[in-house]
Amino acid sequence: MSEQRDWEDIQSRLAFQEQAVSELSDVVARQAEQIDRLEQQLRALAGKYRDLRDTLEEGPGGGNPVNERPPHY
Repeated sequence: MSEQRDWEDIQSRLAFQEQAVSELSDVVARQAEQIDRLEQQLRALAGKYRDLRDTLEEGPGGGNPVNERPPHY
């Protein structure tokens, strides 16, 4: 009987481990998708930042407020 109980214990542990591995695999897959989305958003924000910086640098005074004339001139 002891061998039967040991065998059932091993099967139970194996089933638990298979479930845990499956759940962890799902979590990793979701995190990979989230990382991909965040990387896309970061690239988009970096592009918008570069565009804004370039626009400010091309404006009056080269984007430097020291070189801009005050509005009352």
